[in-house]
Amino acid sequence: MDATADELAGVVDLFGGLTRAELERALAEAAYRADGQSVDEAALEEAIEAALESFALVRYDPERGSDAAADGAGPDGDGSEPLLVAGPTAFPTVPDHAEDVPHILDVERRRLDRAALGEAARERFVAVADDAVTADDAERIRTLLDISYDLEAWAPVDCTDERTRLEDALEE
Repeated sequence: MDATADELAGVVDLFGGLTRAELERALAEAAYRADGQSVDEAALEEAIEAALESFALVRYDPERGSDAAADGAGPDGDGSEPLLVAGPTAFPTVPDHAEDVPHILDVERRRLDRAALGEAARERFVAVADDAVTADDAERIRTLLDISYDLEAWAPVDCTDERTRLEDALEE
């Protein structure tokens, strides 16, 4: 089973957010229900990273209230995993055979602080925008301009300063 970014967002959205391990289990259940298919771990890893890069998924550590480190360590290095949450560019779509996954997995629906989640996504957006401007990557800058509007519609954040910086970088 190969999942798109929107399908990954659809699965995590069923629960409000999932750890990477929980997402893998959910997709494995859905794949098994779809005629005994399995999940290609390398393809899943690639799909998750692409979804994070495109802001279809956002990594969020509820304890820190921010974008969590990519290594999965919690705020005190305790190994607690951050959650993957449907992000501002996602059109969450539940993949075939995944609609019953919430009844199969023993994971409670998570209620997230939208303001803190939005701020975590904005912090990551600023870092990614900095990288794009530094690299003078016009294509990425244009993409990030679009994402800035999605981010503002998705969460109570203001990306005006970052958008101005991105626009200025394109004009130079």
